[in-house]
Amino acid sequence: MQIFGYPLDVDPILLTLEVAAITTVVLLMIGTPIAWFLSQMRSRARIFLEALVALPLVLPPTVLGFYLIIAMNPDGTIASLLRDIGIHQQLTFSKTGLVIGSVVYSLPFTVQPIMAAFEALPMPIVDAARTMRAAFFDRFFTVIVPLARQGFLVGSVLTFAHTVGEFGVVLMVGGNIEGQTRTVSIAIFDHVESFEYADAHMLSIIMVIFSMLVLMFVYALNRKLQIKQA
Repeated sequence: MQIFGYPLDVDPILLTLEVAAITTVVLLMIGTPIAWFLSQMRSRARIFLEALVALPLVLPPTVLGFYLIIAMNPDGTIASLLRDIGIHQQLTFSKTGLVIGSVVYSLPFTVQPIMAAFEALPMPIVDAARTMRAAFFDRFFTVIVPLARQGFLVGSVLTFAHTVGEFGVVLMVGGNIEGQTRTVSIAIFDHVESFEYADAHMLSIIMVIFSMLVLMFVYALNRKLQIKQA
């Protein structure tokens, strides 16, 4: 496929978007209870747990990828447990492995914005719902989630964008199998190594534009909230 005379490798883009979408959905389901638990926690252990969640932000992707390979290898504990319950799924060098690696690597990008939104909740409104004897899940989904919607929106956008731009973790966990684990970032690396600069240029331009749009959206959303609070 060509755009404006430049060749465009479509398969890595579609795979990357698919993995990013799955990762975002999975992290919203996993990250929301984690964010709520941390936002309500008053124990000294919260510092340790927050640092643990944020660890992928500072940990080299190769280190994280190395330990994920060890954890998900076919003879490891996780693979053995899956086989015991009848799931014979290859974790490393597969799309499943890409999703697992992306979930671990992008966890703080989901948890932190949602946790900040939970901490900024107007507690009188939440307490009013409690005094009306609304059950926890009723309060959570009808009061808390709508009030914290900006945190969910920012977390979703940042998680999706961060997953799209991953390189080190997905390369180590998923490898470079064309049509199966070859994401955009890996495709750009391959094109540069092969001196296919036109292909690398086209994919890189798409990544630059996508990243700028994401940042502009997040900054505009934050500014809108600041204006409302003023």
